[in-house]
Amino acid sequence: MTWSTLLTDIGELTTHRAGEDRLTDAAVVVEGDRVAWIGPAAHAPATDDVVRLHGRAVLPGWVDSHTHLVFAGDRTAEFEARMAGQQYAAGGIATTVRATRAATEAELAVNLRRLRHEALRQGTTVIETKTGYGLDVATEEASARIAAAQVDVVTYLGAHLVPDRLDPRDYLDLVTGPMLDAVRPWVQFIDVFCEDGAFDVDQSREVLDAGRRAGLGLRVHGNQLGPSGGVALAVEAGAASVDHCNALSPADIDALASSSTVATVLPACDLSTRQPLAPARALVDAGATVAIATNANPGTSHTTSMPFCVATAVLQMGLTVAEAVWAATRGGALALGLADHPDHVGMIEVGGRADLHVLDAPSAAHLAYRPGVPLTAAVWQAGRQVVTTL
Repeated sequence: MTWSTLLTDIGELTTHRAGEDRLTDAAVVVEGDRVAWIGPAAHAPATDDVVRLHGRAVLPGWVDSHTHLVFAGDRTAEFEARMAGQQYAAGGIATTVRATRAATEAELAVNLRRLRHEALRQGTTVIETKTGYGLDVATEEASARIAAAQVDVVTYLGAHLVPDRLDPRDYLDLVTGPMLDAVRPWVQFIDVFCEDGAFDVDQSREVLDAGRRAGLGLRVHGNQLGPSGGVALAVEAGAASVDHCNALSPADIDALASSSTVATVLPACDLSTRQPLAPARALVDAGATVAIATNANPGTSHTTSMPFCVATAVLQMGLTVAEAVWAATRGGALALGLADHPDHVGMIEVGGRADLHVLDAPSAAHLAYRPGVPLTAAVWQAGRQVVTTL
């Protein structure tokens, strides 16, 4: 017998189901780790347990599709220098690489666990993370293995930066050969930082081609610091997502709108690096699929707060609340290739995994209406209540 719980007296229920995205005075039944029923509270079936939410809003759990959580060290000094006017450059990654290589696996695992729990307490029920702070075979393999034990999706980012004193050609051979072989058992995607100061388009294409041959999904860091060609490459390669997307031409926007590649915007990173905000409004208007993620990392976006990113997308990027919530849930699932997964992550659907985020507010609009206020009242992850302040 599977235990059943009725969540009832929901003020606003966001499901992302076709034709029925938002319900009022609603209820949801959870059985085991699945959603068993959705409908009007007055018609709810009998269950083993009842949780009354007294008019609170319920959303799908956040799907954070872009993070860098396997790291050691601190880059506060770099942040303060940036706030004082120093321009961001990709080379700051090397600081974290040195600290990560010096850390023990236990230290890396504990830090990842702390950040994962921090995200969960704010409603993030599905999370991706990358390697990329090892940049040698041993540390990249350890990073991938540590991540695979704690997060939902792991991305290999050996092509984050060419380490100091290494020849770019020699390093590319390492990334696409022995390093890829070492991480392959633990990862689902390969990624590349296609940017000035990191990898150019031809080098990035080589990385993606190697990942494809290894059976990995493709992702790209692109067009963050300028028109790097990363967006065009991602669309050409059929990548699941291209992330950052700050410096987009009309042709880039059109290419994304006519492709299946998700444009992932990272608003907290844009603020921290003082880059122009990604043109999320223009992307949505053109018909592109947009995701919102935190880019949680120690240098340019040291936050796990999806609510902060959603509020920023509404208040400063021009998205509506409904668009931002969709991008931070269903959009993230699309960016991770989980759109057709039977768990139906990023939405609330009968038969799907019961990932529910309860707000201490009557509607999702309060995420932007009351920015910075901790509104998470409860979280169910795979049917288990893992957070509650009810």
